[in-house]
This record gives sequence, C-alpha cells and structure tokens, in this order.
Amino acid sequence: MAIAKAERLMNLALCLLGTRRPLSKRELRESIEAYLEAGSDDSFNRMFERDKDDLRELGLVIETVENLDGEVGYLARRDSNRLPPITLDAEEAAALGLAAKVWQQVRLAGAASGALQKLRAAGLPEDVDPYEVHGALEPRIPVHEAAFEPLMLACRDRRPVVFDYRKATAARPEQRHVEPWALECWRGHWYLAGWDRDRGAERVFRLSRITGKVRSRSGRFTAEIPDVVTVRETVASWAGETADRSALIRLRTEAGYPLRAKATAVRELGDGWDELEIPYGHGLDAWLVEFGPDVVVLEPAELRADVVDRLRAVAKG
Repeated sequence: MAIAKAERLMNLALCLLGTRRPLSKRELRESIEAYLEAGSDDSFNRMFERDKDDLRELGLVIETVENLDGEVGYLARRDSNRLPPITLDAEEAAALGLAAKVWQQVRLAGAASGALQKLRAAGLPEDVDPYEVHGALEPRIPVHEAAFEPLMLACRDRRPVVFDYRKATAARPEQRHVEPWALECWRGHWYLAGWDRDRGAERVFRLSRITGKVRSRSGRFTAEIPDVVTVRETVASWAGETADRSALIRLRTEAGYPLRAKATAVRELGDGWDELEIPYGHGLDAWLVEFGPDVVVLEPAELRADVVDRLRAVAKG
C-alpha cells in the first residue's frame, strides 16, 4: 500500500512538473493509472485531493488556475519549485538540525523534516548530519495547548481571530477579538502577542488560559504590526521580572515553589508558614492571586490592596 501511494504521488508530481499548461482533474485522471482504477468519481476526487495536499506538505508548490471556460487546472512551475544555490557551513547546518529536532513532537515536524531534505538536495554538506545529537540533553519545546496551531497559522496568514479567554483573576472566560502578531515560549508556557480590538491596545495572552476553539475571522488587520514584537519582555515585566522593589509575603510551608525560587530571603515562622522577601514589579499582584490562600501579602500596602481587590473580584464571579 505504501509503495502504491508513493508511486501515485510521484506520477502526479511528474505530471504537474512536466506540463506547460494547467491540467484539469479529468486530464490527470486519464494520465495516471491509479486514478483510472478508482471505482467512482467520488473515490477519485477524494484520492486526488489527499494526494495534492500530501505533495504540498512535502514542499511542492502547486498552482490552481481557472481558464476562460471556468474549468480549474493544476500545474507546478519549475521555477517555483527550484531552490537557489545554498551553501551552509557545519555550524549553520547544526543550527538547522537543532531547530528541526525541537519541533519533532508537534505538527511542524513534517515541515521541518521536509525543509532539511530540500536543503540536503540543494547542497547541504554531505559530512554534516543535521540530526546528530551534540549533547546529552534533548532539545524540546512543549506544545500541549490546542490553540497553538490555529494561532500559529493565523499569525502566519495575518488573520484576525476570536477566542474565549479566562484571566487569572476572573471566574469565567470572556470573548476576545485579537489581531495575532507572534507566539513565543517563555518559562515553559506559550504566549500570544497581538492587538486586542475590544480594548484598542496591545495585549499578551497565555495560551493555557484560552478555552474552547480559536475561530478565524475575515478582513484585514486594523492596527500596524510593530517591527519587533517583544512578547518575552512584555510577559517578563508583567511577571515582575523587571522588579526594582521588594515585597514581604507569608507563604504556607511546602507550597508556592515558584515563589520560593525567586525569593531573596526566607525565614521560618512556624505553625506551617514561612516569610519570604521577593522582587516586586508590575504584575506581581496577578501572579500572587494564583496561589490563593497559600499566600498572604504583608507589605507594601499597595500590593496587599491590589491582591485583596483581585481576590474579591474572583469571589464575586
């Protein structure tokens, strides 16, 4: 079965690459034996659409052209499917191999492998193995959120999206209309930066807080995309990474390990509580709320008030 499909794909690719004019489905069916053996028109159509998608996934650029009679034809121009001369040294090849290995556990694995195959055909040094393991650690980027792929495609195609988003301080999600700019992984979590149409401002969204499906919307972006989208810097500032002050909190024993990792000083209070001094910057109040009753803010007073306000908002729903 695998050999038969590979032969069918090869025949289809040769037909599309060898023609000087677009070929219709009827002409392609008459030219490829496997299509002639299809039991019905529906069976052929399903087989052809799958094969066409598979070839595009492998990197073949297939054009769809409509003639004057309204009939749709297909071809793969040689100039669109030819890579320019490429020269890569060992370090550059190793970097590409490392990038490909990072994406092996997600939907980008096929695209990454296909890209390396095309680069090998275009002149990648034969003595360089892009997949060679150069260390004891296996590089991986975790992608568990269902929203990752539709948002990645929306960023690539510049398509507005709609999704339900639950903030850390909210009991229920609310709908957000966003023009997605870029995705970035920071400390094991994926974030989306984009233009929030409802608020008329740039916002960063954590993918794990997106509930339900991401729906695409038609139309163009209304806001200008920055030359540099600083997702990581924005998230870091919201998480207090750019702190210029200190806060004093009480933390329940054996709880809040991320807070303990950031603490500059820890003192045991007894009765199941510890006292921590941690960096205080913008967004620390939202982070502390996530730990619920395990954290009590001692000072400064404005941070304590912000955390109390957020907890009251969650309680009211």
